[in-house]
Amino acid sequence: MRPRVAFVVQRYGLEVDGGAELECRRIAELMTGVWDVTVLTTCALDYYTWGNHYAAGEEKINRVRVQRYPVKKKRNLKKFNQISDRILGKPHTKEDELRWMTAQGPDAPQLLDAIKDQKDRFDVFIFFTYLYATTFWGLSDVAYKSLLVPTAHDELPIYLSIFEELFAKPRGFIFNSPEEKAFLKRKFDIDTSLSDVIGVGVQTDPGFNIENVYSENFPENYVIYVGRIDGSKGCPEMFDYWQRYKTKYKGDLQLSLVGRAQMEIPEHKDIVPLGFISEEEKFAAIARSQCLIMPSPFESLSIVLLEAWLCGRPVLVNGKCEVLKGQCRRSNGGLWYENYDEFEACLNFFLDENETALKMAANGKKFVELNYSWDEIKKKYSALIDRFLNLN
Repeated sequence: MRPRVAFVVQRYGLEVDGGAELECRRIAELMTGVWDVTVLTTCALDYYTWGNHYAAGEEKINRVRVQRYPVKKKRNLKKFNQISDRILGKPHTKEDELRWMTAQGPDAPQLLDAIKDQKDRFDVFIFFTYLYATTFWGLSDVAYKSLLVPTAHDELPIYLSIFEELFAKPRGFIFNSPEEKAFLKRKFDIDTSLSDVIGVGVQTDPGFNIENVYSENFPENYVIYVGRIDGSKGCPEMFDYWQRYKTKYKGDLQLSLVGRAQMEIPEHKDIVPLGFISEEEKFAAIARSQCLIMPSPFESLSIVLLEAWLCGRPVLVNGKCEVLKGQCRRSNGGLWYENYDEFEACLNFFLDENETALKMAANGKKFVELNYSWDEIKKKYSALIDRFLNLN
């Protein structure tokens, strides 16, 4: 009999492009032929308001059974930000923290009831990301048969005392990187005896050929950023560094942006927003670039770094993020910066030392093929769940 596994995540759908949510969908689709998989989630599409977008009930998405439950009340983002400003990094009470989590949401009581009501139906519950109410309150009822994929990093919310209680509850953990595991062990002294560092697989379509993908939107000479264009992703600093760089270097090099904008993009002739494009176009855009820039200070694993290496491009990352720096060190596939001068020097190195840049990209590709093929990810997930079930 196949293991019956429930994935619990705050949003789920083909249009949902958040990091933890995308990871959840990719793993659910990967393992649906190995396990009896069900995803328990809300009807929300965006995480700003948690407004109901999808219909409540059950549907199949890429062979995965998905059960959706409505959000009772939209998030008041202004109120949530006010509470966050009042307590994060400042003296406060536990009651303040619980009010913060309530304001964080999503407020989906029927989903929490479904977890409780179906706890005997599933052998394992896998919760994705520590940060939201679906995990904070949902995991408690099934802690003895749960695994947590924290997608955690060193950020202000993780220092709230309520998370000390949360991280003591799961039977085990699935980490995205060695740096994430080390950070959480230091922070919470968690038991990692039933855990593994797995992450998520990446690959291009077997028939993919960048020469067959043409878009008039691609500039002739460019570096690229791929992901949500957002302050939390380090984009303001990237824009500042880029404009300073272009003041000094007047050539035709441009910065292309792939992804949805959640902030204002500076108007600059050498900043080119491409918007949300297809996977095939995305891989082609990366492959034709000089390098990928990843400015985020907060990551548990950067999938786009893996994709860039798979496309044969080196990467330039924010060195203040230990995870990104660790990925570059282990692969020898990229460089990192901690200030503007280092950003300028690293970017010029890639542009001037093309042969070395391509060798670094080749190192990264080997690293991805060895550690992040879907077959390898499937083996690791299967082995961990087998260990989990054999302990019961």
